[in-house]
Amino acid sequence: MSRPDAGPPPEPATTTNGPGRTDRPAAPTDEAGTTAQSGTPERGRLDAERTVLRLARPYLRRLLGAGLLATATELAALALMATATWLLMSAAGRPPLDRLTVAIVAVRALAIGRGVLRYTERLTGHDAVLRIVTDLRARVFATLAARRSTAGQRSGDALSRLVSDVDTVQDLLLRVLVPGAAAATVSVLAVVGAALVSPAAAVPLAVGLLLTGVALPLLAAVLTRRGAAEVAPLRGALASDAVDLTHGAADLAAFGATGAALRAATERADRLARLERRLAATGFAVDALGVLIAGVTSAAVVVAALRADVSGVMVGVLAVGTLAAAEVTSALIGAARQWTGLRAGLTRVTALLTAPTDAPSTGDRPVTAAAGHHVRLDGVVVRYREGAPPALDGVDLDLPAGRRVAVVGPSGAGKSTLAAVLTGAVPPDRGRVTLDGVELSAYRSEELPRAIGGLLAEAHVFHATVRENLLLGRGGADDAALDAAARAAGLLDWVRDQPERWDTVVGEDGGQLSGGQRQRLALARALLAAPGLLVLDEPTEGLDPTAADDVLASTLAAVPADHSVLLISHRLSGLDGFDEVVVLDAGQVAQRGRHDELVAAPGWYCDQWLIQVAAEQGYLALAP
Repeated sequence: MSRPDAGPPPEPATTTNGPGRTDRPAAPTDEAGTTAQSGTPERGRLDAERTVLRLARPYLRRLLGAGLLATATELAALALMATATWLLMSAAGRPPLDRLTVAIVAVRALAIGRGVLRYTERLTGHDAVLRIVTDLRARVFATLAARRSTAGQRSGDALSRLVSDVDTVQDLLLRVLVPGAAAATVSVLAVVGAALVSPAAAVPLAVGLLLTGVALPLLAAVLTRRGAAEVAPLRGALASDAVDLTHGAADLAAFGATGAALRAATERADRLARLERRLAATGFAVDALGVLIAGVTSAAVVVAALRADVSGVMVGVLAVGTLAAAEVTSALIGAARQWTGLRAGLTRVTALLTAPTDAPSTGDRPVTAAAGHHVRLDGVVVRYREGAPPALDGVDLDLPAGRRVAVVGPSGAGKSTLAAVLTGAVPPDRGRVTLDGVELSAYRSEELPRAIGGLLAEAHVFHATVRENLLLGRGGADDAALDAAARAAGLLDWVRDQPERWDTVVGEDGGQLSGGQRQRLALARALLAAPGLLVLDEPTEGLDPTAADDVLASTLAAVPADHSVLLISHRLSGLDGFDEVVVLDAGQVAQRGRHDELVAAPGWYCDQWLIQVAAEQGYLALAP
C-alpha cells in the first residue's frame, strides 16, 4: 500500500521511469470519472467525434478506400439480387439460351465479386482502424501515466478507459461511419435505378428507404440514448470492482469487507445486465419495425409498378430489389444504435485527451556523461488541488555528487512527493529543481533516468523472468553485473536456489514472490541502473529489522562514492552514516542535521527513535 502525502501521491513509477509530463488538476469529474466538459452535453459529444476524426486524419485514404469498397460490396449484393430475380423470371418463359447468357455470367461474377469485395473491405478497414486505435491507445496510456489529476483514479477504471473505451473508436469507424456511408450511398442509387424503370415505383421506394434509413435510426438513437449513457461508466466501475476483488482480496479479507465488496460488485453487474437486456429488447423492436416497413414498401412498389404497366419480370425485380435495398438501409439502424452506445465511451476518452494541462515542456538538453551530478531544490512548493494544503511547502535540499541524505517523517509528510519532484514526475508549482545548475525541465526526458532514478513507491514488477525485470534497469548488463546488483539487494541467494535461476518467471506483478523478494528485485533493478542520484523510497519495506539493516548497508556499499543517494524511510536505524537527515512534516522541513544531532534534540526524530529502538529490541527478543 502506498503512503499518502498531503494530497494524492503521484503515479507509481518503476526503476527506469524518467520524468513524465504531468498535468495540473483538470476539470471536475463525475462519478464515472469522466471529465466535465464545458458547454452542453451535445457539444461535448460532438467534440468527441471531431477528436476521433482528427486522430483518423493520417489514415483518411485507407478509411475512404474501405468506404468505397463497402459501397461496392452493397451495390454488388443489390445487383446480384436484381439480376438473379430477372434471370429466374425470364427463364420461366423458356427464351433462347443466348438471351440468358449475359445474366448467367453476371450472376456468377457478382456472387464472386461480392465475396472478394467484402474481404478486401474488411481487410482495408481493419488495417486503418487498428492503426488508429494503436496510436490512440498509446496516447491514452501516456496521458494516464503522466497525469497528476488521475493519480487517485481507480486502476480498473483506468484499464476500462485504456481498453473498452478506446475500442469504441474502432466500433465508431467500422460499425458506424463506414457502413453508414455505404448504406446511404446505395439507398440513393437504388432510388435512381428504380426511377429509370418506373418513376411511380420510385416514390414509395424513396419513402420507405427514408423511413428505414432516417426515421428508424433516429428512433433507435432516442430509445437507447439514456441506457447507453450509463453502460460505459458501469463497465468502468465493474472493471474497478474486478481489480479490487482480485488484487485487493487479502486487504478486503483482513478488514472483513469481502462480503460488502462482492455485494456491491454483484449489484453493479446486475444493473449492467438489466440495462443491456433493455437495450437488446429495444433494438429488437426497432429491427422488427424495420422489417415490417420493408415489407409494406415492397408491396407499395409492386402496386405502383403494376399501375404504371411495368412488365411482370421488372415488377418482380423491383419487389426483390426493394427488399434488398431495405436490408442495406437497415445497417443505418444498427449504426445509429452503435453510435448512441459508443458516445459515452468516446466522451470519456476525449475528456482524458483534451483536459487542460500546464505540464512543463520537454527540453532538448542532453544529460552529461559525468558520473556524479549536483541536484538542488530551492523553495519547492507542490499543491495537488486548488485550496488543498500543499504536499511540499518551501522545501530546500542540496545534493552534490557523493552526498547521502535521508528523508524521514510521519505518513503524509510529503516524502514520496519529494521523490517524484526529484525524478521529474511532478513539476513544482513554485521554486526550482536544478541538475548541475540547469532547470530539470530543460533536459531530455528520455535521458534524465541516467542522472536521477531509483526505487520509487510501488515499483512495478512485470510478468517476466528475473533477468528481464532486472535488465529494465540497464539493458545489456552481463551476468556479473546482475550478480553484483542482486547480491547488494540480498536477492542472489534466492536466485541461485531457483531451478531456472535468472530465467525464473516472477508472475503477474511479482505474484510468485514474497513481499520481501519483490522489494529486493526492484531494489536490484535500481542498483543496476546506477544513476548519478539514486532515489530510494522505502527500499527495505516488508523486511524484518535485521534483514532491513543488512540490505541497507549492502545497498549503500554498492553505490559508487561519486554517486549521491536520497533515502526515504520510515525506519531510523542505519541513518547514522548519512551526511544529513531531513525530517518532513506536513510538507515542510521540521528538522535537519546528522543522526546523532537529531537524537540529542527534542522533536519528532528523537521521539520516533526511542519508539523504534524499543519496538525492534522487543521484536528481536521474541524472534526465534
